[in-house]
Amino acid sequence: MKNDRYNRLILRLLQGEGRMANSELAERVGLSPSACLRRVQELERSGVISGYRAVINHAKLGRGFIAYVSVGLNEHTTSSQRAFEKAVALSEEVRECHNITGAFEYLLRVETTDIKAYKQFHADVLGAIAQVSTITTHVVMDSAKDERA
Repeated sequence: MKNDRYNRLILRLLQGEGRMANSELAERVGLSPSACLRRVQELERSGVISGYRAVINHAKLGRGFIAYVSVGLNEHTTSSQRAFEKAVALSEEVRECHNITGAFEYLLRVETTDIKAYKQFHADVLGAIAQVSTITTHVVMDSAKDERA
Protein backbone atom coordinates (compact mmCIF):
# COMPACT_ATOMS: atom_id res chain seq x y z
CA MET A 1 0.00 0.00 0.00
CA LYS A 2 1.28 3.45 -0.90
CA ASN A 3 1.60 6.02 1.87
CA ASP A 4 1.59 9.00 -0.45
CA ARG A 5 -0.18 12.34 -0.31
CA TYR A 6 -3.25 11.00 -2.15
CA ASN A 7 -3.83 8.19 0.33
CA ARG A 8 -3.20 10.48 3.29
CA LEU A 9 -5.74 12.97 1.91
CA ILE A 10 -8.27 10.19 1.19
CA LEU A 11 -7.93 8.95 4.76
CA ARG A 12 -8.27 12.43 6.24
CA LEU A 13 -11.39 13.19 4.20
CA LEU A 14 -13.06 9.83 4.90
CA GLN A 15 -12.24 10.10 8.59
CA GLY A 16 -14.15 13.36 8.70
CA GLU A 17 -17.00 12.30 6.43
CA GLY A 18 -17.19 8.55 5.79
CA ARG A 19 -20.39 8.77 3.74
CA MET A 20 -18.82 10.95 1.07
CA ALA A 21 -19.60 9.78 -2.48
CA ASN A 22 -16.61 8.46 -4.43
CA SER A 23 -17.12 11.12 -7.12
CA GLU A 24 -16.87 13.92 -4.54
CA LEU A 25 -13.89 12.26 -2.84
CA ALA A 26 -12.12 11.90 -6.19
CA GLU A 27 -12.74 15.55 -7.05
CA ARG A 28 -11.48 16.79 -3.67
CA VAL A 29 -8.38 14.57 -3.84
CA GLY A 30 -7.62 15.40 -7.48
CA LEU A 31 -7.93 11.90 -8.95
CA SER A 32 -10.25 10.29 -11.45
CA PRO A 33 -13.18 8.45 -9.83
CA SER A 34 -11.81 5.05 -10.91
CA ALA A 35 -8.31 5.76 -9.55
CA CYS A 36 -9.78 7.07 -6.31
CA LEU A 37 -12.02 4.01 -5.92
CA ARG A 38 -9.06 1.66 -6.51
CA ARG A 39 -7.12 3.44 -3.77
CA VAL A 40 -10.03 3.30 -1.31
CA GLN A 41 -10.55 -0.40 -2.04
CA GLU A 42 -6.84 -1.09 -1.49
CA LEU A 43 -6.94 0.84 1.81
CA GLU A 44 -9.90 -1.33 2.83
CA ARG A 45 -8.30 -4.61 1.66
CA SER A 46 -5.05 -3.85 3.48
CA GLY A 47 -6.93 -3.10 6.72
CA VAL A 48 -5.91 0.57 6.91
CA ILE A 49 -9.63 1.37 6.66
CA SER A 50 -11.20 -1.13 9.03
CA GLY A 51 -14.80 0.02 8.75
CA TYR A 52 -17.32 2.81 8.60
CA ARG A 53 -19.68 3.79 11.40
CA ALA A 54 -22.12 6.40 12.54
CA VAL A 55 -20.86 8.90 15.10
CA ILE A 56 -23.58 9.18 17.73
CA ASN A 57 -24.08 12.21 19.95
CA HIS A 58 -24.82 10.41 23.21
CA ALA A 59 -25.73 13.67 24.97
CA LYS A 60 -28.68 13.99 22.57
CA LEU A 61 -29.76 10.54 23.76
CA GLY A 62 -29.60 11.57 27.39
CA ARG A 63 -26.13 10.23 28.17
CA GLY A 64 -24.29 13.52 28.60
CA PHE A 65 -22.29 12.70 31.74
CA ILE A 66 -18.81 11.52 30.74
CA ALA A 67 -16.03 10.35 33.03
CA TYR A 68 -12.65 8.76 32.55
CA VAL A 69 -12.09 6.19 35.23
CA SER A 70 -8.72 4.77 36.28
CA VAL A 71 -9.03 1.26 37.67
CA GLY A 72 -6.42 -0.65 39.63
CA LEU A 73 -6.65 -4.41 40.05
CA ASN A 74 -5.83 -6.30 43.22
CA GLU A 75 -3.89 -8.97 41.31
CA HIS A 76 -1.60 -8.47 38.34
CA THR A 77 -2.39 -11.74 36.58
CA THR A 78 -3.73 -12.59 33.15
CA SER A 79 -6.76 -14.31 34.66
CA SER A 80 -7.55 -11.23 36.76
CA GLN A 81 -7.31 -9.00 33.68
CA ARG A 82 -9.53 -11.31 31.62
CA ALA A 83 -12.17 -11.44 34.37
CA PHE A 84 -12.18 -7.64 34.66
CA GLU A 85 -12.38 -7.15 30.88
CA LYS A 86 -15.24 -9.65 30.63
CA ALA A 87 -17.16 -7.84 33.39
CA VAL A 88 -16.81 -4.36 31.86
CA ALA A 89 -17.60 -5.65 28.36
CA LEU A 90 -21.11 -6.39 29.66
CA SER A 91 -21.59 -2.82 30.89
CA GLU A 92 -23.47 -0.46 28.57
CA GLU A 93 -22.01 2.54 30.41
CA VAL A 94 -18.41 1.60 29.55
CA ARG A 95 -17.80 2.99 26.07
CA GLU A 96 -14.04 2.34 26.00
CA CYS A 97 -11.72 0.12 28.01
CA HIS A 98 -7.95 0.45 27.63
CA ASN A 99 -5.23 -1.59 29.37
CA ILE A 100 -2.57 1.01 30.21
CA THR A 101 0.81 1.32 31.88
CA GLY A 102 1.46 3.34 35.01
CA ALA A 103 -0.23 3.52 38.38
CA PHE A 104 -3.43 1.83 37.16
CA GLU A 105 -4.15 -1.13 34.92
CA TYR A 106 -7.17 0.25 33.05
CA LEU A 107 -8.60 3.50 31.77
CA LEU A 108 -12.33 3.49 31.06
CA ARG A 109 -14.50 6.01 29.26
CA VAL A 110 -17.89 5.91 30.95
CA GLU A 111 -21.11 7.61 29.83
CA THR A 112 -24.24 7.91 31.97
CA THR A 113 -27.24 10.21 32.15
CA ASP A 114 -25.99 12.19 35.16
CA ILE A 115 -23.84 12.08 38.31
CA LYS A 116 -26.51 10.09 40.17
CA ALA A 117 -26.48 7.38 37.49
CA TYR A 118 -22.66 7.40 37.55
CA LYS A 119 -22.69 6.93 41.34
CA GLN A 120 -24.93 3.88 40.91
CA PHE A 121 -22.64 2.50 38.17
CA HIS A 122 -19.61 3.14 40.39
CA ALA A 123 -21.12 1.20 43.29
CA ASP A 124 -23.15 -1.50 41.56
CA VAL A 125 -20.95 -2.29 38.56
CA LEU A 126 -17.32 -1.32 39.21
CA GLY A 127 -17.63 -1.85 42.96
CA ALA A 128 -19.03 -5.32 42.39
CA ILE A 129 -16.10 -6.57 40.28
CA ALA A 130 -13.96 -8.71 42.56
CA GLN A 131 -10.69 -7.85 40.80
CA VAL A 132 -11.02 -4.08 41.35
CA SER A 133 -8.90 -2.57 44.12
CA THR A 134 -8.96 1.16 43.28
CA ILE A 135 -11.22 3.48 41.28
CA THR A 136 -10.33 7.07 40.42
CA THR A 137 -12.85 9.16 38.52
CA HIS A 138 -12.08 12.15 36.30
CA VAL A 139 -15.26 13.97 35.25
CA VAL A 140 -15.24 15.59 31.81
CA MET A 141 -16.37 19.20 32.08
CA ASP A 142 -15.84 20.10 28.41
CA SER A 143 -14.01 18.75 25.35
CA ALA A 144 -11.94 21.23 23.36
CA LYS A 145 -11.00 18.51 20.84
CA ASP A 146 -12.52 15.07 20.26
CA GLU A 147 -11.65 13.15 17.10
CA ARG A 148 -13.13 9.80 18.09
CA ALA A 149 -15.35 8.39 15.38
